Amino acid sequence: MKKFSSVLLIITVAFLCLWQLPWLYSFATAKKDKSPFVLYSPVIDDFTLSLYTDGMQHTDLSGNVYTQSELDSIHPFFYARQLLKDERFPDSVKGIPVTYKDSQNESFYYRINPKDINAPQIGVYQLMESMSSRVKLESPDDVFRFTKKSIEFIDAETNTLNSDKSARFTEMLSKSGFVFPANSLSGNPSVKKDYDEGYLVLDAENNLFHLKQTVGRPYVRKIDIPEGVKIKNIFITEFRNRKSLGFASDTENNFYVIENKTYDFHKIGIPEFIPEKNAMMIYGNMVDWTIKVSSVEKVVYYAVDANDYSLIKTYEEAEEETFSGKVSKFVTATSLRFTHPLDKYVYPRFGL
Repeated sequence: MKKFSSVLLIITVAFLCLWQLPWLYSFATAKKDKSPFVLYSPVIDDFTLSLYTDGMQHTDLSGNVYTQSELDSIHPFFYARQLLKDERFPDSVKGIPVTYKDSQNESFYYRINPKDINAPQIGVYQLMESMSSRVKLESPDDVFRFTKKSIEFIDAETNTLNSDKSARFTEMLSKSGFVFPANSLSGNPSVKKDYDEGYLVLDAENNLFHLKQTVGRPYVRKIDIPEGVKIKNIFITEFRNRKSLGFASDTENNFYVIENKTYDFHKIGIPEFIPEKNAMMIYGNMVDWTIKVSSVEKVVYYAVDANDYSLIKTYEEAEEETFSGKVSKFVTATSLRFTHPLDKYVYPRFGL
């Protein structure tokens, strides 16, 4: 018994060392993040890098240095408010007439985090009224869930099934060709947005549908997926300009934008995007999008045309191969961790 206790103690201490010593090393050697803020400029047709060293420095990939005022001018959409205040907002960009209102309407920010995908799903959702008589959107009094044979709406206060509403939505889905249960869905239940487009839903056979509520009635539309494409992940957008309904990725790691109203698919010209492994941030305007794709190994920026979604330019962040950096990588790869930057699960694992 004493021998067993000694072995157990040694194993426990070993695991504690594997867990805590790498953390202490990382804490002791932590340095300020030197990643620049990168944005594509349609004025100079190049990426700019803003990095704080002794002071804020702004350069492009050719090494040209810009003052903050010059940076404002070459990013007229991102710094639109400052340019308007300075009475320097341009009449046109890349030969395209533009107003301040246009810049605000067409600009957007969108983020996809693998932690939101690699996480347990609660399975209960809110469906707002998309044609509300009120100026502001309001949260509904019920929630819905998909079962193996239907969609069910449950009163949130009494926890009772709304049989009539459930039957109406189930019938409309079935008539549209929906095969229960739902495989996955994407929506934005926040009331802090300009409008509501409900949900994008993949059924049991991976067919794509648009589901929302209009004046209390179900709206269901089956969306034609391009031949040979198998959708894996869907993301609803609800941008202010209402041009897109959502984004989608397929099993070949291609990334698409789905147009609103027409439901047409357009492939975005980035080489690869794996939502389960890559984080994505998009800064969009009426001329181009800057897309940042991050993984554990690297960070790559893509400039994409806002109209035909073709790739304009690529920039990959340089990685510092210092001795301390290599040691940090080794420590990270061999350490015991209970959490991971790519998911929300907690359990023991080694490295990343």
